[in-house]
Order: sequence, then C-alpha cells, then structure tokens
Amino acid sequence: MQPVEIKKDIFWIGYVDYDHRDFHGYSRSPDGSTYNAYLIKDEKNVLMDTVASGCEGTLLCRMAKVLDPEKIDYVVCNHLELDHSGSLEAIMERCKPEKLFVSQAGLKSLAGYFASKDWPVQAVKSGDTISLGKRTIVFQETRMLHWPDSMVSYIPEEKLLVSNDIFGQNIASSARFVDDFSDDGEYLRRVKEYYYNIVLPYSPMVLKALPIVEQLDIDMIAPDHGLIHRGEKAVRSIIDMYRAMAEQKPQQRALIFYDTMWQSTETMAYAICSGLEENGVPTRIMSVKSNHHSAVMTELADCGAVLAGSPTHNNTILPLVAAQLTYMKGLRPLNRIGGAFGSFGWSGEAPKQLQEHLTDMHMDMPVEPVKCSWRPDRDVLKACYDMGKTISEALKKKCQEG
Repeated sequence: MQPVEIKKDIFWIGYVDYDHRDFHGYSRSPDGSTYNAYLIKDEKNVLMDTVASGCEGTLLCRMAKVLDPEKIDYVVCNHLELDHSGSLEAIMERCKPEKLFVSQAGLKSLAGYFASKDWPVQAVKSGDTISLGKRTIVFQETRMLHWPDSMVSYIPEEKLLVSNDIFGQNIASSARFVDDFSDDGEYLRRVKEYYYNIVLPYSPMVLKALPIVEQLDIDMIAPDHGLIHRGEKAVRSIIDMYRAMAEQKPQQRALIFYDTMWQSTETMAYAICSGLEENGVPTRIMSVKSNHHSAVMTELADCGAVLAGSPTHNNTILPLVAAQLTYMKGLRPLNRIGGAFGSFGWSGEAPKQLQEHLTDMHMDMPVEPVKCSWRPDRDVLKACYDMGKTISEALKKKCQEG
C-alpha cells in the first residue's frame, strides 16, 4: 500500500495488521487493527506517532516514498503504549530527529520502556506549540484517555486533530477514511466495541474533553487506530457518538449472559428472555462459552439491562461467568438494571453471589434472584418469565426518566 495523502503534504504511513486478533491482551479485534502514523512535510518534517514492534520496516518504506527518513526533524509520541511506541527505538536510530516530543506524563512512560536511551526528549503540556514553518502543532493533554500520558495534537492551519487513541476503531482495511468504508453497520459496531472495551471507564474524562475538542476548528480527526473521520459531518458524527456513549443513558434493550452445565441455567435464560421480549424489550442472549468477554461488553453498549446466570459450582459461580463480571466491573458501566439467576443441585449460592456482583456495579435490582433446584419446572419457568417482565417494566420506566 502506498502512503495516503490525507491533507496537502500530510501523509498516512501506518501499518494495517489484518491478522491481529488480541488487542491489548484482553479485548478481541475480529477485523484486525491498524497502527496509524502520520508524516507532515514542512520546513520541519514531523513523524506523528509510530507503530508496533516489528512493523517499523513498513512504516519506513512508506515514509521513504515521500521523504528520506533522515530528513525527519521531530517525532511526536502522543501516547507511549507499545502499539504506538514499540518501534520507537528503531525509528530513533534510523531517523535521528532533533527532538522527540512527549507529554509531561509521557516522561514516566518513556523512562519505563526505554530507560537506557539518551534521546533528545522535550516534554510538552496543554497549550504548548511548536512551529513547523507553514504549520503549527498545538498540544492538548488528554490524561486517562486512556493512559496518563495521552495527548492529542492539533494543526490549526489544516483543521486537523491527530487524536491518538480516542475516536478510533479496530478495523483492518484498505480504506483509510470512514466515508470510503463500505459497511456502515460494521463501522458503528467497531466504534462501540472500541469504546466499551477501552475507553468506557474514562467516560467522565471524555465528557470533559469533548467541549475542548468542539472549540477547535476541525474538519478531520485522524486517530491512531482505524479509519480517519473526514469532513465536518463525519467529525460531528463521531463526537456525538462519543458523547452518547459517555453519558450512558439507559436504552430499552437487555443483555443476558450465562454459563450452564446441564442446560438448566440455559433454559432459565430463555424463559427470562421471553418475559423481556413479550413485554417490549428486545434481548440478546450470550453464552460466555461461545462469546469472548469483550464481545459481551460490546453488546452492553446498546443495553439498559443486564442479567447474569450461572449454576452453583463448588459453592460459587462458574469461572467464565466470574471472569465476565470481573472484566465488566473494571469497565464501570453505569445506569443499568440488573438481574441474577441460576440452577443448583444441593447448595445454591451462585444467584445471590451474582446479585452481589451486579449490586457492586451500582445496578438497580428490582427483583430477587431466581433459583432452580436441579431442572426448571413450570413454576420456575414462570418465575423466570415474571423476572423478565418485572425488569422490562423497570427498564421502560428508567428510560422514560432519562
């Protein structure tokens, strides 16, 4: 793939990783990902961000088609996580820039990963600027979006925001822009997937950062993963999506996730689903055996209610359900209604433990857990249906209240 000129004398020179499936070690990326890097040609030539380790050869090859790598004057690292800085050592050795710019907090990340390197580092803070000649870079720290060292770089002369890890998606494609990507539904799903598995716990910081972004004159947002948002309409669209996801207003849809040993808990899940759907709440059922924990979180993006089911095993919850709850709690979903259910043979602790997990996530719990000894009979299935009905009524009320 050739370098892609995204603005006059500004080029995408990143890496498309079609085979990448394990993003950051905890989230799936079913469509691969990209490590976006940008080259700015001016009186001072700038490399904006780098790529993961092992991908530097492709970056340097693309760079060389536009500019001799030794003519790079500045390198800007908006974020030092290794998917962006894994190739930094090779880039610094090859390009030998005059300066390497990082955020104030980036000094700590840089020292942690590259402790022995005597590089020409300059730390910047919000509002600091550097002149490239015809253009200026204005730095804005965006701490905890999603690392302490994160910042974005604004080029006012080009109405361009290089946004680092915010406004991105995990998509591997020959398309570089959202408007060139052929599947709108897939794009929207990948935005939600990225947000709900990476950015969600930092939603309060998102809501603080968005007004700052909106004050800028922007017609392009270039993230470090995925497709570039080109044009004022696309910029407005992704900002509005981020605000909606950060606000986490309840939506009239439910998610049921569960594990099962001999299908008793699974049967309960489907009975609860009937109670929800027949009372106006579309529902998605997901077995944690069949769905990765990040896929369950992605589904939660559109759901105002979440119900967890597990049989009792060794006086506790089955391991995959426990893992899902631990992962979900760390991502801090808000404004949800919860429900718990499960089967057991002789002790039956799991449903109460599930309820405690959901309560710890500050979920409203309008109904007591439903327990089933051995196999669900007609009475148990009715109790499951009634649970779905009660939660549907509570969710509709919560959605009306906003």
